[in-house]
Amino acid sequence: MKYSIDFDYDLPEDLIAQAPLAKRTDSRLLVVPAAHHTLIDTVFSDLEQRLRHGDLLVVNETKVLPARLYGQKSRTGGKVELLLERLLDEGTALVQLRASKPPGPGTELTTKGGAPLRVLGRDGMFFVVACSGGERFEELLYREGEAPLPPYIERPVKDTDRDRYQTVYARHPGAVAAPTAGLHFDERLFEKLAAKGVQLAKLTLHVGAGTFSPMKSEILDQHEMHAEEIVVSDELVEAVCQTRDRGGRVVAVGTTVVRALESAAQRGALAPMRGPTKLFIRPGFRFSVVDMLITNFHLPRSTLLVLVSAFAGVDRIREAYKHAVDRRYRFFSYGDAMLLESRRVQ
Repeated sequence: MKYSIDFDYDLPEDLIAQAPLAKRTDSRLLVVPAAHHTLIDTVFSDLEQRLRHGDLLVVNETKVLPARLYGQKSRTGGKVELLLERLLDEGTALVQLRASKPPGPGTELTTKGGAPLRVLGRDGMFFVVACSGGERFEELLYREGEAPLPPYIERPVKDTDRDRYQTVYARHPGAVAAPTAGLHFDERLFEKLAAKGVQLAKLTLHVGAGTFSPMKSEILDQHEMHAEEIVVSDELVEAVCQTRDRGGRVVAVGTTVVRALESAAQRGALAPMRGPTKLFIRPGFRFSVVDMLITNFHLPRSTLLVLVSAFAGVDRIREAYKHAVDRRYRFFSYGDAMLLESRRVQ
């Protein structure tokens, strides 16, 4: 498949989940076995039945920052909305900025809470903004920012979103979007998996706001991926090697884990890595690390839908999405999940 239109589908708006379920593991789980096998409808709390002793579950420990700020232009009073893309250093950030008129370099801004900011310039579609009062940008976010819910959640942000739009294992602040496949796990499920002999390993990929940006080019090969910072440790590499030795499977919790692991294996064998990745996984990609994938349902024409199609096969994902729509699964960040049990052999 060469065109983004091949990754489009019709979705009734009422299937877009607007809020999380009361209990994380009550989400539905669509199990997608290898091609030609029947799709299975179950619940996320039954995940342990699909995994085996010796499997390795890999999670993304990134922590979502309260990354959305509101304010105004200091001189004109024009309203502005800032959404962090990533922190550049202690006092400077790359942001998406909404305003009636794009501010130029040197424009002074004031946040709703009175913090002074200065626009330093542009970087493509983003703005470079600095805390001009000497404050750390991360401190400003935790004091004034709100949970950066995706644009398809059309309701006011609630205080409870700071907890629920976050995995229970989040450790390292830096993301502006949750690694949503992990939202279905709670401590009890991890205990059940550990008792079965499923191992746990961790990495970090800080998800940027660009994850929600649709592909602008109709031709996949012309799409430029946004960069995201990853950390794949020596310990994780060793855990994967041990899993291979004992005949276990590497199970990625989310597309962010897939992207991080496969990025760290681009030079051949999996190796430790710290830095940015712009890897665009699309049909024809040869997976070398991940054997199974837990993932939510993704936006039409998104790079994430392209990734899961590369993993399980375009036709298989089309079948699974049609099944999910017909049976009224809940879609996107606060929605239900899929377990892709087998990657497509290229």
